[in-house]
Amino acid sequence: MELPVMPPVKPMLAKAVHELPRTPGLLYEPKWDGFRCVVFRDGDEVVLGSRNDRPLTRYFPELVELLKDALPERCVVDGEIVLVTEGGLDFEALQLRLHPAASRVKKLAEETPSSFVVFDLLALEDRDLTPEPFGERRKLLESVVDTKFARVHLTPLSEDPDVAQDWFTRFEGAGFDGVMAKPADAPYEQDKRVMWKVKHQRTADCVVAGFRWHKDGAGVGSLLLGLYDDEGVLNHVGVASSFTAARRRELVDELAPLRENALEDHPWREWAVAHEEAGGRMPGAGSRWAPKKDLSWEPVRIEWVAEVRYEHVEGTRFRHGGRLVRFRPDREPASCTYAQLEEVPPAELATLFTELGEA
Repeated sequence: MELPVMPPVKPMLAKAVHELPRTPGLLYEPKWDGFRCVVFRDGDEVVLGSRNDRPLTRYFPELVELLKDALPERCVVDGEIVLVTEGGLDFEALQLRLHPAASRVKKLAEETPSSFVVFDLLALEDRDLTPEPFGERRKLLESVVDTKFARVHLTPLSEDPDVAQDWFTRFEGAGFDGVMAKPADAPYEQDKRVMWKVKHQRTADCVVAGFRWHKDGAGVGSLLLGLYDDEGVLNHVGVASSFTAARRRELVDELAPLRENALEDHPWREWAVAHEEAGGRMPGAGSRWAPKKDLSWEPVRIEWVAEVRYEHVEGTRFRHGGRLVRFRPDREPASCTYAQLEEVPPAELATLFTELGEA
């Protein structure tokens, strides 16, 4: 492979903001909920690179042939691997595609084929486009990507902030992650936060059911959170983390009384005893991203409630880690149910994803 931009490439990043920027000169795109991927194509050779330099090519063989048809002979494009279903983008199913067994990879590629959304052009033929303004890169991208193939898409783009605000609201239920705002005159700067991302922020009162130690061993790394379903079962919905070093140490002392006899009537007792056999909705299950990562945890008595800020829910869990707002001594754990979560109806995606019409 010989291209003007060679792997690995560190994708350009974004700063998180709470409101949509409306500065003149910005271009807006939906923020996709998938795997960021830079594609390198040189003739018959195609490499799918991830944002952390982990090669994705072997996990998505169905995309390799597809992108050969849709992309120019020699190019580098930035985009997102997504998995499209009738109910929206399914990130959990996409994670299952990262399997070590080749036979399993082949089976999943046939059963749950992925799609690719293109949103930037870094190189074309012998030309390095990273110094060029984003607006110019986008125009060139529109002229060279063949989107007649199902499962290859050019991301929608608008210079109208009202359109972007509509995307932010209307497509959330379909698994979109928010909205991106990009300066039209910006070059492509690897690993720099020169764009903006607007994501949904909500709060929920959750049961504090346990915690994990921080990797330094000197404090609490994350709180394990639970919500009760209609049958009264306490399900693991995610974690609250990102504490300062001082706060991590304080939490050790604050949680110490709750650790006494915590397992006696704990609803997750069986997972605490044998966490290696845990299911996907309980703590202790192995991480697909870091199989050797220690996910053992310390149970606490079911007495505390935490108000947690989260972005959105996928299935029965928070899509990303939450942030602790405050503890709620005025709330009873039994009152922390899924009923408090705001439900957003799935948006119709057929106008964007032609593959839905072929199902």
